[in-house]
Amino acid sequence: MDKKRVYITRRIPSGAISLLQKHFDVEINPYDRALIREELMDKVKGKDAVLCLLTDKIDKDVIEAAGSRCKIFANYGVACNNIDIAKATRSGVIITNTPDVLNDATADLAWTLLMVVSRRIVSADKFTRNGAFQSCDPMMFLGREITGKTLGLVGAGRVGFNFAKKAKAFDMKILYTDIIRNYKIEKELGAIYVDKETLLKQADFISLHVPLLPSTIHYLGKKEFSIMKNTSVIVNTCFGAAIDEKALVEALKRGEIWGAGLDVFEHEPNIEPELLDMYNVSIVPHISSATMETRTNMGLVAAENIIKVLNGDKPENCVNLEVLK
Repeated sequence: MDKKRVYITRRIPSGAISLLQKHFDVEINPYDRALIREELMDKVKGKDAVLCLLTDKIDKDVIEAAGSRCKIFANYGVACNNIDIAKATRSGVIITNTPDVLNDATADLAWTLLMVVSRRIVSADKFTRNGAFQSCDPMMFLGREITGKTLGLVGAGRVGFNFAKKAKAFDMKILYTDIIRNYKIEKELGAIYVDKETLLKQADFISLHVPLLPSTIHYLGKKEFSIMKNTSVIVNTCFGAAIDEKALVEALKRGEIWGAGLDVFEHEPNIEPELLDMYNVSIVPHISSATMETRTNMGLVAAENIIKVLNGDKPENCVNLEVLK
């Protein structure tokens, strides 16, 4: 009997590929880029499963192009806003994701950005590499201290909780806000539940860890920046549209906030041009999960989801549970 066929839309760490190749006929996008729409629609035809990335738009047309043979789109990531889940559900196609395995890596990167911005590391690095360092100057690259300050946590889910745990090492006061109160973070970390406005007014550092919802789009905009401390630093590793980038540029130019560290962008991969030249902004290209361990584990989780579905079992990480009923 012919092996079932799996398509991987972009090369990922080899562990997951090898695992899938033990069971199925696997084809991988050979290009070092995301597939264009026409290529994607062509490649998913006749496949039993597709391992896709957040950069792949799995809409109605792609799902229909895959046809009735396709049983699962296994997303390589946590968020599934790139997939038309309603259409997949109507078509009986299972959608899975890779939660939990990237909590540490994402929280670690958020802390990296917080520190890099606060201590002006990027500017200082460029200054030193360019040969401008001649002697220690008491006024050179003055940054913001972290220890003992107030952290504002927006979203106390898996990654947010992980991020807050690390704040205890810096003896920080932790404020958090969320649509659901998290008593665990209060009990274990001493975090204080506050409303959004209180958090924005009191926090020295604000880190965003919210899902993509209508209520979280432009969670930080012109109004929010105007009430934040002018010494505050914001970090975003969740999704780009949580921040109104044009409003962010203006807030930074007016000195309403002190700095920003960004891993994600409102119109990714496009970035508000003025952000690129701002000394008080540190930007990285959506690498919050980019460690060998995490990216490998994400692939293994996605591969296991595919193996279970194609073997007639229920996957661990189904997003549209209605399909399993």
